[in-house]
Order: sequence, then C-alpha cells, then structure tokens
Amino acid sequence: MQVYLVGGAVRDTLLHHPVVERDYVVVGATVKDMLDRGFRQVGKDFPVFLHPKTGEEYALARTERKAGQGYTGFVCEAGADVTLEEDLQRRDLTINAMAQDADGTIIDPYKGQQDLEARLLRHVSDAFVEDPLRVLRVARFAARYHQYGFDIAPQTLSLMRSISESGELAALSPERVWKETSRALMEPHPQVFFTVLRRAHAMQDWFAELEALWGVPNPARWHPEIDTGVHTMMVLEQSARLNATLPVRYAALVHDLGKGLTPPQHWPSHRGHEKSGLKAIKAFSDRLKVPNECRDLALLVGEFHTHVHKALQLKPATVLKVLNRCDAWRKPQRFEELLLACTADARGRTGFEQTPYPQAAFFRRALSAAAAVDVQQIIADGHQGKAIRDKLEQARIAAIAALNDAD
Repeated sequence: MQVYLVGGAVRDTLLHHPVVERDYVVVGATVKDMLDRGFRQVGKDFPVFLHPKTGEEYALARTERKAGQGYTGFVCEAGADVTLEEDLQRRDLTINAMAQDADGTIIDPYKGQQDLEARLLRHVSDAFVEDPLRVLRVARFAARYHQYGFDIAPQTLSLMRSISESGELAALSPERVWKETSRALMEPHPQVFFTVLRRAHAMQDWFAELEALWGVPNPARWHPEIDTGVHTMMVLEQSARLNATLPVRYAALVHDLGKGLTPPQHWPSHRGHEKSGLKAIKAFSDRLKVPNECRDLALLVGEFHTHVHKALQLKPATVLKVLNRCDAWRKPQRFEELLLACTADARGRTGFEQTPYPQAAFFRRALSAAAAVDVQQIIADGHQGKAIRDKLEQARIAAIAALNDAD
C-alpha cells in the first residue's frame, strides 16, 4: 500500500502558487484495507475516503472507461492492481497528472513539469475528448494561470473544438456548467475563461446570449473599444480588479445582454437595451440555474446601470425611484454591489480603466440622506394612511435635492 500526493497540490507547489487543498491516491489497497485503517468512505461511483484525523481525501487508484454520453458516462474500476501511472493517465492535463511520494520525489510520467516550465495546458491522452466537462475545466485553468503566462497547446485546443462540435457539451448538467463558470468568475482573470471558450467554439450551447455580443458596435465616443463583446470582457476584468463578489462579477458579465438584441439598422445606438436585456438575463440565468442572489443583482444592474452612470444629471425624484426600485432601504449591501458593478462597467472601456466614478459616491450620499428622513416625525405631525407615504417621498426627494444644492 503506497500513498501519493497528487494533482493540484503537486502542480501548485511546483508553480509556487498557493495550495488550497491536498488530495491523495492510494496504490495497492482495497476498500477493506482503507476501512480497516479507520478511513470513512464517501465516494459512491468510486472509492474515496476521508482520513480519520485530517479529513483529507484519499482515493484508491482507478481507471476510467467511456460507456455513455456526457461527463457521467464512465465506468470506473478501482483495485489493488491499478498502477499509479494508470491512475494519472485518466487525468485531464499533464500539469494535473503528477504525483509526489512520501520522500518528496516527483512522479511525472506525462511530462507535466516540462509543460509547467513551458507554460502549456496540454492534454494527457486522446481520452481527453471522452469528457466534455474538460472544455470548461481547461478554460478555467487558463483563467487561473493567465498571470503566469499559460496558454493552451494547439493539439489540446483542437480536441476542445472537436468536443464542442460533437454536441456533447449540451449533455452537461446546468449544475456542473454553473460550478465551473462560477469558479472561473472568481479567478484572477475571469475574462480568459470566455475568450478560451470562444477559441474552442464552445459558447453556443450554454452562453449563446453572451456570444451574440461580439461584433455588435457601441458608439466610439463612449466606447473606444467599439465591440460589445470586448467591452463585456473588460468590465468582467475590472470587476476582478475591484475584488468583487461572485454576484457582482456575474452582473458584470451579463449587464449588456440587451445590446445583442438591438436590430443592426439601429447600431451603434442601443436605446432601451437596459429593459430589453432583462428577458435575456433571465433566460441565461435559468439555463445555468444561477443562484437567486446572482440573478437578482444582475437584473438590477441590467435595468439601472445607465441610470447610475447619469446620476449627476438625474432629477432627485428619479434618483429616489432608483433607490425604491432597487429596495436599497432593506438591502443596502446589495445596492452597494450594484454600485460596484456600475463602477466596473464605467471602467471597462479602453482609456477609462483608471477613471474616477463619482456617480457611486453620489448615490451613496443620496441613500444616506433619504434614509435619514424621520418617518416617525411625519406620523407625529398628524399624517395618516397614504399621506404618510406621500410626505415621506416628498421629504426624501427634498433631502436628495439638497445634495445637489450643496454641490
């Protein structure tokens, strides 16, 4: 029975990248051997165990054989006779197919160290094409390691395109697609995930509304980068630079889907794209089964980002309308996330990356001033029923107007 550290922990140690978790593979053991040593079995499709003290994952060495469609269509075989090399061979990329023994020796049968040095994401074997999820995984790794200069090996990109063109991506479950997408969104360079998927011809099945943005022009005066797809990737990049949460990054990704619906004869104008894009954001979110907090913020950003951009020109009553529609009173943190997404949108343009965004500060002040209005005093003044709401609205509008006068 031999135990090896495998996969990401070996890769990231060699790359001097933070190691998040450690996984181990056990060679020459059976399920009974593991249970006798106090390990707790958790794997259903193949034997995975939790260490009785550390809680780290230990898996029996196994092989995989394609037997059906999609990423679940595999027959796994684990046994004491499966070698370490056989276990490593089933992995996706060479940089993920290395192991380390207890003495620190690296076992690298598929030249993962060589590819680390060359900054290449390269498949281990032609069996790569058997699992369509690997298209998304490779794109995610590209987003994670972009800062180190990694790119995809031409042969691997060719296999990714073969998978995309086979139709097998459509067989993936929404849950798995969202898991990979959400993890990619939280990487240091999330925009790379989507640029890689475009290179791999892998957008149509799950990200069609997003793919439709490339080739759609914006007015050059406001968008020197012109292309809406390029702008969207720049906004996503800015959201990462702002260290934004997942809901903010998701909102940044889909905020302009309405521009993909603008009739070409109206280009480069996109009047009304904010409202027209809401249906597309809902469809996109439903397809990927996006969590409610991500979808809800995305819908608000989609509808109101132009209002926020024009904050300094809006009438006080319109400012209050935005605060009301966004439920900023009960959900101030979500409103703050909306402002952060709008900041990323404003900076996600060529030449505007470092531009100050006073609109966000103005809306924060407006929210604070309007929230400070004392509704109890309105009641104490003798107002009742609908009159209370009317007086509250008037007082809040006056408070916001006073900010303009002060400026």
